[in-house]
Amino acid sequence: MQRINVDDLGDLLQQPWLATLATYRKNGQVLLSPVWFEWTGDAFLISIVHGDAKELHLRRNPNASLVIAEEASYPGRVLEAAGVASVTPDREAQAIIRIASRYLGQDIARRWVGLYPEMAWDLLRLVPERMRALDHRNVPLLREARPQYPPTAEWTIQMRPRSVEVRA
Repeated sequence: MQRINVDDLGDLLQQPWLATLATYRKNGQVLLSPVWFEWTGDAFLISIVHGDAKELHLRRNPNASLVIAEEASYPGRVLEAAGVASVTPDREAQAIIRIASRYLGQDIARRWVGLYPEMAWDLLRLVPERMRALDHRNVPLLREARPQYPPTAEWTIQMRPRSVEVRA
């Protein structure tokens, strides 16, 4: 791995990759959650459901970390960020619609949020105190890597009945 300056990540933070958010449970164990994000240039914005375990963890302990790993190329670019997060209400669901639009397109994002009119949304703002950027693409040996993907690219999505369970 080759450490690089965050400015050398190119368009990584503008791409709609999933990020992994780390928050801390009461007992100190880490909860890792895949999340959609938006980078403002000085903070990561993440929409979460009010009352979700992530929100409860951050109200107790605002320390959080985020990892974004490029998925389109292997080996790829990676960013790790850690800092203190704040949570504020997203009263009119503007943030979730904006962030979801990066991943779904604006029409589908609005329709998806509209499926949950009773849902209260919060906006998590993580201002990084530390960031570490890596670019594996410049390591000659890794250019020869051939990931072992499953033998078929056929995937199906099965919808399950909705059940709500919050574990903090």
